Amino acid sequence: MKNIKYFFAVDLGATSGRTILGKIGTHVLDEDFHEDIRYNSIMLEEVTRFPNNLIQQGGHFYWDIYALYFEIIRGLKEVAKQGIDITSIGIDTWGVDFVCIGEDNAILRNPRAYRDPITFDAMDDYLKHVISKKEVYDVTGIQLMNFNSLFQLYAMRREQNSALEHAKKILFVPDALSWMLTGNEVCEYTIASTSQMLDPRTGQLDERLLQSVGLARSKFGKMVMPGTLIGTLTDEVQSMTGLGPVPVYAVAGHDTGSAVAAVPAEDEKFAYLSSGTWSLMGIETKEAIINDTSYERNFTNEGGVEGTTRFLKNICGMWLYERCRSEWKVNNTNIDLSHQALQDSAMEEEPFRSIINPDDNLFANPTSMVDAIKDYCRNTHQPVPETPAQICRCIFESLALRYKQVFGYLKEMASFPIEVLHIIGGGSMNAYLNQFTANAIGVTVLAGPMEGTAYGNIAVQAKAAGLVNDIWEMRRFVRHSVGLRIYEPQDKEAWESAYEKYLKLTTN
Repeated sequence: MKNIKYFFAVDLGATSGRTILGKIGTHVLDEDFHEDIRYNSIMLEEVTRFPNNLIQQGGHFYWDIYALYFEIIRGLKEVAKQGIDITSIGIDTWGVDFVCIGEDNAILRNPRAYRDPITFDAMDDYLKHVISKKEVYDVTGIQLMNFNSLFQLYAMRREQNSALEHAKKILFVPDALSWMLTGNEVCEYTIASTSQMLDPRTGQLDERLLQSVGLARSKFGKMVMPGTLIGTLTDEVQSMTGLGPVPVYAVAGHDTGSAVAAVPAEDEKFAYLSSGTWSLMGIETKEAIINDTSYERNFTNEGGVEGTTRFLKNICGMWLYERCRSEWKVNNTNIDLSHQALQDSAMEEEPFRSIINPDDNLFANPTSMVDAIKDYCRNTHQPVPETPAQICRCIFESLALRYKQVFGYLKEMASFPIEVLHIIGGGSMNAYLNQFTANAIGVTVLAGPMEGTAYGNIAVQAKAAGLVNDIWEMRRFVRHSVGLRIYEPQDKEAWESAYEKYLKLTTN
């Protein structure tokens, strides 16, 4: 293959991380097209995979930033060992969390994780005593969630957190890792937009909100957009890895921002569902949507590639399923707990026997997710799911019904008709949930790519390298690189009836 360029993507989620090599080159379509059509596509190769473990100590939950840095270095060493000349590096991670850097340019403490209990009452306390809920939303257009950076910072300030008190800089996680590689401090736009401190109209952190938690704008790096050069690998990193001064670019640092950039849509008339630990359902718009309706429905406006806005809602996603599956493994349940066997058995169970609201606070971080689901059903006077198959069926149907609710909101607020839903991320491989989703929302579902975040990360790097011109060409790259699975709506009446049940159960 000729004219190959290699890009190195670091993709860090809330439970695991990967380093990935993206190869872009010229290919020939197969002979069924009866002509020699050439196009560019992206091929992915996983270099390393590793867990991202929550560390519990002293009643708090932390991320191990040094372990993540170590894994990035390990991936870069592997690439160097293979003699691959990479064009650039880009890092994306989950949102909202941040690292405090001291005056001596040292990390002051491992960063708190967004599931830390310190935030459980912080949002309500802040909104009651500092700035009102409506005022905060009117500035940021961000869904109010207790773990957003603003409320984390408020909670840390309230407890007189020593790392925050002595911080020279505060860097969001992907920016902190880029700083560890390059020595340069930036504040990438898409990750900053998850913080509940950025005004999407100005594209800058809001001074009043910063001051409300005792911070100045100077505590954060220079605001940069996806595709901006951050710097090159430091001499230290070059020495450790065996690489040269490879450029590190700001991609869409928020993993959902990268994933949405890779949605293989042909035009703007689409909604997306980034399906993983969280489900994020939304549309892409040119301007933020901040009004009374979006406020009442708690929708969020996060930054996207090329100045777009990701208008979306966070939904508790495969977190429910994975937590249950982990419990069953620990408890040595005598059943096959492979995804296929578990999901196949779920489809043998009675439909719509038990329904939950996936976003109920009961499911935020319970000691036992299995018990939490049973308690919810018991408290709402429904049959209590007892077996793993019954619980899985309950989770998948409930997620699909919640998707229907949010999809309906999007159709009302979009300035264009929504003709298709693209499901991207790991959840796009769940054929049963994909079909349930198509049944519930009543439009065609296109599933894939599974590695949407990695594709988007690499596509932004490719644009920075001059290989593509804009986001739509990036998306053509992705369409040429993956096969999409199509799901058409079925069983309309049964799903409409189930939705009426869902609304009765979940409406207070």
